[in-house]
Amino acid sequence: MRDPQSVMMFGSYTLWRYAEAKGLHPGVFRIAPFVHEKPWQTFMLNGPDATFLPVGEIEARLPDDDRCWFIRPVSDSKELAGNVRTAAEIRESARKVMSLDPDDIPNGSLRPDTMMMLTQPARILKEWRIWIVNGNVVTYSLYKDGRQVTYRHEIDADAFEFAQTLARLNEGYSPAYVMDICRTEEGLRLLETNCINAAGFYAADLQKLAATMDEMA
Repeated sequence: MRDPQSVMMFGSYTLWRYAEAKGLHPGVFRIAPFVHEKPWQTFMLNGPDATFLPVGEIEARLPDDDRCWFIRPVSDSKELAGNVRTAAEIRESARKVMSLDPDDIPNGSLRPDTMMMLTQPARILKEWRIWIVNGNVVTYSLYKDGRQVTYRHEIDADAFEFAQTLARLNEGYSPAYVMDICRTEEGLRLLETNCINAAGFYAADLQKLAATMDEMA
């Protein structure tokens, strides 16, 4: 390796462990849970009115009814992809986790202490992924149009400005990260953030992204 101080890694989020062990820099840009970022809270689709529960408390505290919830881990550790599930399904998943011996749970899987966020589902009209480096939008990709998954290198003008505004509102969040935003019937909203080293590229301008990140190193 020519210069361990000029290495960025892409792939699994867990590569941060390897990067830290080998002293690679920047390595992997780890991010804090977006739901705790005060500058963004009024713009979030899921967050301001969310319920937060560790897996170990879900069965006791989540009502056993037919209500649907959007659920995802609070951290960006990818134990479970965010999706809409019924309370019964969520309780059953938590019950399965709690039936396991903690020593038998594989790394990267849900554990009793994994903190989950549960919110009311919302109708999403469009979804975009935005790549942000040093507080600026570098590239973007549409990845869902209505219910159809579709990857196109395009973004509505107001969505681009919305993403750039969010990035500048919270410039100290991370030197590089991915932000997912969406259009709802109530307007544009922040969906979540992701580790830039472990996020799918969809239809982003990879040459522009690579050049911008190369300048960072």
